[in-house]
Amino acid sequence: MSKLFLVPTPIGNLKDITLRALDILNSVDLILSEDTRISGRLLKHYGIQKPLKKYNKDNEHQSAQYWIDRVKAGQNIALISDAGTPGISDPGFLLSNLCISQDIEVECLAGPVAFIPALLASGIACDRFCFEGFLPHKKGRQKRLQELLEETKTIIFYESPHRIERLISELHEIFGEKRQACISREISKIHEEHLRGSLAELKIGLEEKKLKGEIVVILEGKKTEKKIKQNKYKNS
Repeated sequence: MSKLFLVPTPIGNLKDITLRALDILNSVDLILSEDTRISGRLLKHYGIQKPLKKYNKDNEHQSAQYWIDRVKAGQNIALISDAGTPGISDPGFLLSNLCISQDIEVECLAGPVAFIPALLASGIACDRFCFEGFLPHKKGRQKRLQELLEETKTIIFYESPHRIERLISELHEIFGEKRQACISREISKIHEEHLRGSLAELKIGLEEKKLKGEIVVILEGKKTEKKIKQNKYKNS
């Protein structure tokens, strides 16, 4: 029975791909890709020669049913994004959701996702967290940040390098200068970097340093009275 495969790809280092992912990409009839130029380099690196078609936010609504019909016709299709797991702040949810609604099997492989290594490297509590991904650029942005003000779990954001200063300034204004955070960039790549400190420290740091690459921001959740008492006890 044919199916849709959601295949995670490396977020940086090309070695961070599973053997199973390579097996699937070598066995399917075609591969849907967010950017065929980026994915083409990955496939070429591993000698995978399969038809590669573009599937991204610009054409997903128009083309989703077409690809579903191809699966119904007996073709196995793999969906990959530029980096990481399809559907996590990347195209993928719509296609998988429509497949499930039409009784087409969807299989998601385990693999890389940027926020997990960023969270673990942040030094901020990782037992409970909420993933926000990319905030709206305009409408609803401030409202969403205000809604997160009372959140006690660690909060995770994705952000682009040309908007990171704006995000840190907004977090500084809304959550306060003492709230701890970590900015992680270029995870698993040569220039991987983690900037840790209070929002006040990070805000000043970004005024002196321009960041490049993919960025994950880890923000400490609001401290409850219980956590505050525990911290006082540890410091006594």
